[in-house]
Amino acid sequence: GASGATAPTGERPVGGKNAGIPAGFAHTGQGAQSAAANYAVALGSVDMFNAARRHEIVAAVHDPAVTASLQTQLDQAYSGASLQALGLNADGTAPSGLTFVSRTVPVGTKITANAADAMTVEVWCTDLVGLAGQGSTKPVSASWFTITEKLVWVGGDWKIESSAQKEG
Repeated sequence: GASGATAPTGERPVGGKNAGIPAGFAHTGQGAQSAAANYAVALGSVDMFNAARRHEIVAAVHDPAVTASLQTQLDQAYSGASLQALGLNADGTAPSGLTFVSRTVPVGTKITANAADAMTVEVWCTDLVGLAGQGSTKPVSASWFTITEKLVWVGGDWKIESSAQKEG
């Protein structure tokens, strides 16, 4: 069957997609929470380590007003030492014989600021990150963190204006 976004309550999941990411969220607090959780999944995915796919994801989930500067920041963040620290090749791919795992799993959401066209949503997440396979020096491990997404209603959908992440 087709996969869809998970709604936090009884509202039907969205049917739309933008760059493969759920889109078309309701202009409600519940819609904002669903958007925030789905965006956390996309931004925590292995696709973020591929430059072309990262650009699509960032453009799909962010306010167009912040996308260009964010692309530049993220291109720098997903390079060099940060890739080496994860045991990845310079192009963000896994070494031969290993599989790179990067998966964010939202556990809960909470609105901390609420206006008609701007909401702040905290997404409590766990993630799995590392290299799976024989002889991996960076085994897959889990961590807990909270992503705070400031969402704005733009172009008929919720989009991220800014976000921050903290441990726990």
